[in-house]
Amino acid sequence: MTIKAVTFDIGGVLERVGDPELALSSRWLARLAMNEAEFAAALASVDPDDAIKTGGLSEPEYASRYAAALGLSAIQQREFMADLWDWYCGELDVELTAFAASLRSSVATAILSNSADGARREEVARYSFDEIFDPIIYSHEVGLAKPDPAIYELTCARLGVEPREMIFVDDTPGHVEAGRRLGIHAIVHVNTPDTIAAITSLLDGELALGVEKVGGCATHS
Repeated sequence: MTIKAVTFDIGGVLERVGDPELALSSRWLARLAMNEAEFAAALASVDPDDAIKTGGLSEPEYASRYAAALGLSAIQQREFMADLWDWYCGELDVELTAFAASLRSSVATAILSNSADGARREEVARYSFDEIFDPIIYSHEVGLAKPDPAIYELTCARLGVEPREMIFVDDTPGHVEAGRRLGIHAIVHVNTPDTIAAITSLLDGELALGVEKVGGCATHS
């Protein structure tokens, strides 16, 4: 069956991101007079049930929770949220994004991302994803999150393709496995050159249906 669409995850794939505690602690531990354990516990207390991913917390709500957990003033809250978005959006993988843009003449390109309220605003403003990918499916906007099979089915429906007509790239093996169970061509992203090679081979019909794990073991969730 002809492949008609290539769908990408964002964090850890189109964007290079690090550990949030490490990214934020260097700026905030001293300011808040906290140690690393206290800081980590405060961050973990903000959304223990992962409600953010499925739209259970709005941006103002989780910003308020961060402020309460960390004891932030109003000014500090704004500064902390700016730092949080800088971490969240990471650094654009220019090579992979350019490759995705180059595919648009032959296949549809889409995004499927577990996300938080505000992500579309921040990522489109920084990286213009809306000029390359359509649709962009954010979990918090649709009330579903990977690895729920329903969000993959929704992605296929919005693209107008069958699962076997789509390639899906994600850095989390469990998310890839969930796509594979539906019949999607799935690639575990570890590094850009190998992912590009795997997508190209699939588009050329050289690889069999299944999980294509490239470049070693994935580490980003």
